[in-house]
Amino acid sequence: MKQGGSDAAKRAAGESAAEAVEDGMVVGLGTGSTAAHAIRAIGRAVDAGLDVVGVPTSFQSRELARDCGIPLADLDDASVDLAIDGADEVAGGDLVKGGGAAHAREKVVDASADRFIVVADPTKEADVLAHPVPVEVLPMARSTVAEAVEALDGDPDLRRAARKDGPVVTDNGNLVLDCDFGAIEDPAALAGRLSETPGVVAHGLFVGLADEVHVGTDDGVSVRDLR
Repeated sequence: MKQGGSDAAKRAAGESAAEAVEDGMVVGLGTGSTAAHAIRAIGRAVDAGLDVVGVPTSFQSRELARDCGIPLADLDDASVDLAIDGADEVAGGDLVKGGGAAHAREKVVDASADRFIVVADPTKEADVLAHPVPVEVLPMARSTVAEAVEALDGDPDLRRAARKDGPVVTDNGNLVLDCDFGAIEDPAALAGRLSETPGVVAHGLFVGLADEVHVGTDDGVSVRDLR
């Protein structure tokens, strides 16, 4: 497993993406340590007079946005102009997400946005996706989904909570299987097969959704335009 990047690199990426936020926008607020830097930067801009509304993708991002003074709305009530979100791994324009178990809501918000910016540090970049794919499943379907993943040559592992007995439970009340497929040569095909599996609520393969990738380093930011 790759080690996480420096906080300076994450901050650079998050603040770079936050510069794309303009007055009057509705902004999708991603989950994770790099997206958190973007939320804090947007909060500072709001404090300075920027007029925006945020649509959070998780309990974590909602709480941080509230602490930063960002007005919030639900996706039902707003059309997202720009989404900013992190990734567990980036290969070209394809992503693996779900390390924070928020990928179901993240995918809905990110896919609905007019523009989706991915923020990452260099440790998240890869030539080919190979990070285990988080798959959110209905609790009753845990075993049948695990069998389906194995039939796709994957190795499913129920995600356990770090500081309590039992599994991780998502904001939606579901379980997460971390599914290791090794190198994923055809992310679109695997994404389709997982989406077709009964009991799967959402998987962490984000294929063809990103418009830009901002990769921060200790010295600056590299921006890739995928449009």
